[in-house]
Amino acid sequence: MTVFDLEVDAGRLDFRLMVNGAVTLFWRTPLFAEAIRWMSQHGYRIVSLDANLWTSDDDLHREIAAALDFPDYYGRNLNALNDCMRDVVDYAYGTTRDATGLLMTFSGYDAFARERPQTAQIVLDIMADQARCAMLTGHRILCLVQSNDPNITFEPVGAAPVSWNHAEWFDDQRQPGSAPHRLFTE
Repeated sequence: MTVFDLEVDAGRLDFRLMVNGAVTLFWRTPLFAEAIRWMSQHGYRIVSLDANLWTSDDDLHREIAAALDFPDYYGRNLNALNDCMRDVVDYAYGTTRDATGLLMTFSGYDAFARERPQTAQIVLDIMADQARCAMLTGHRILCLVQSNDPNITFEPVGAAPVSWNHAEWFDDQRQPGSAPHRLFTE
């Protein structure tokens, strides 16, 4: 996949999600699902993980390793995750060159972030760093993070802030009863 063309791609959802960094937050589940659906329809390989079920680092490593088909020697620690994600960037496993890109989704990430805040932060940093490396070669990797906490924040990852998606950018757009905004128009 080539890099984005500003003349043609500036209105695409994948471009809009990546413009501020490869990791994007979602609060509304329907917007999150809409983004995943759009990415699937546009040729992305989707890897969906339910972080709400993770209570330990072992849970995270087991699920990611299975979803991305990591090799048996995967060390099940954050350094090994970073190393294996680098292999994903190089198409060793986890995705294919004929996909538009790879979309990693973490639903219920706030639950894991409450249990394991440092690990949750580092995982997002790894995803951002490896997505940036991937972009240098035209490989698109994005990470969408759904949180049931509309006020969740993370430290910057990959030297960029973890931003809310454009439809939930303002705090009042993430309040119960607020009118939902469109994620994209085509």
